[in-house]
Amino acid sequence: MSEFGKIDGLGGTSTAELLKQKNKVESTGGEAFAKHLKSAINEVNEIQEKSEVAVADMATGQVKDLHQAALAIGKAETSMKLMLEIRNKALNAYKELGRTQL
Repeated sequence: MSEFGKIDGLGGTSTAELLKQKNKVESTGGEAFAKHLKSAINEVNEIQEKSEVAVADMATGQVKDLHQAALAIGKAETSMKLMLEIRNKALNAYKELGRTQL
């Protein structure tokens, strides 16, 4: 089966796991936030690279399972949209902090 054959990651993270991660981030401070952000960016980059491989395989006719390639492309699109929304929210928060009067 190809590298796109794994569908396990599409289910997402459970609420309990998210709460554990939240508690970790709260207890370790800003450096941990930067580390998690960098990790998320790297993960999105890996997903984008897999998507590019899937598109290239589709263009050359080397793809065996069209459905899995389409899933990889869709996952890359969704992860990029999410990352852009996070960036926009972070920029808006930064601008709001700049407008705050002390």
